[in-house]
Amino acid sequence: MRLGGSGSDDDFIDRTGQSGGGMPVLGGGGGLLGLLIPLVLSRFGFVGLLILALGYCALGGLGGGGSILGGGGAPVQQSGGSGASTLSPETARDLQLALENTDQVWTELFAAAGQRYVEPKLVAYRGGTATACGAGQASFGPFYCPGDNSIYIDPSFFNELSSRFGAPGDFARYYVIAHEVGHHIQNLEGTLDRASRAQARLGKAEGNAVQVGVELQADCYAGVWAARARGPNGERALEPGDLEEGMRAAEAIGDDALMRQAGQAVRPESFTHGSSAQRMEALRRGLGSGDPRVCNYNRV
Repeated sequence: MRLGGSGSDDDFIDRTGQSGGGMPVLGGGGGLLGLLIPLVLSRFGFVGLLILALGYCALGGLGGGGSILGGGGAPVQQSGGSGASTLSPETARDLQLALENTDQVWTELFAAAGQRYVEPKLVAYRGGTATACGAGQASFGPFYCPGDNSIYIDPSFFNELSSRFGAPGDFARYYVIAHEVGHHIQNLEGTLDRASRAQARLGKAEGNAVQVGVELQADCYAGVWAARARGPNGERALEPGDLEEGMRAAEAIGDDALMRQAGQAVRPESFTHGSSAQRMEALRRGLGSGDPRVCNYNRV
């Protein structure tokens, strides 16, 4: 994928030179994060943590009966000092190009609907970092925090996506960012609030189904962006092979694929992000139309 732009964005925050310390713990009330990590590790191991990857807020619950928004504590201060960035110039430019291009596409789409787009921030970090949703941890994978309109990512996730899950390529990386931007769109639209309220009154399986709808809509929104993204000279940014890269990534992070890789039985009622087939279809639907109105997966 060949994106146009300056590769510099004021909403990009580089915290990779800061030390994140050990396993963070939520401050204030709740302690949900401390319960969530052992639960997922005990059931699925490290692969299970990636079931939460590409999720709108990995600091929230697994769906069903509780909020899918971020955990209930005050942000935890990050330990350690600041230092020089550990990002390569190529990775830093890649992240900023993705943010710059998603901002451009969604600003235009919101303007066409008579609305103003509020741009999110993108925070790159290593290990752990403080967020308005609580303490973020790299093992969660990328996530969006609605409390501060920010996307958080430890760039080492891209290595895991490529080497362990067989989804290399620049479009696979852009898809990760565009999916999280999709959750930002949902936050602006009020979808996340409605989903949270719906989950509070539903049982576990029904609540999971609500969350799956939210995730598939974000996949579809990622496809909408990709269909509209432009290259350096205004040409379509998608190149031959990009669709295949996106499909491999969507297939690799389907709930059923991750459960099989973890040696677990596939239980659709426990899905929180959708099956491989569902995620591939959602991305393809957005790519095929470039129209966010086709992304009608959420059930709230």
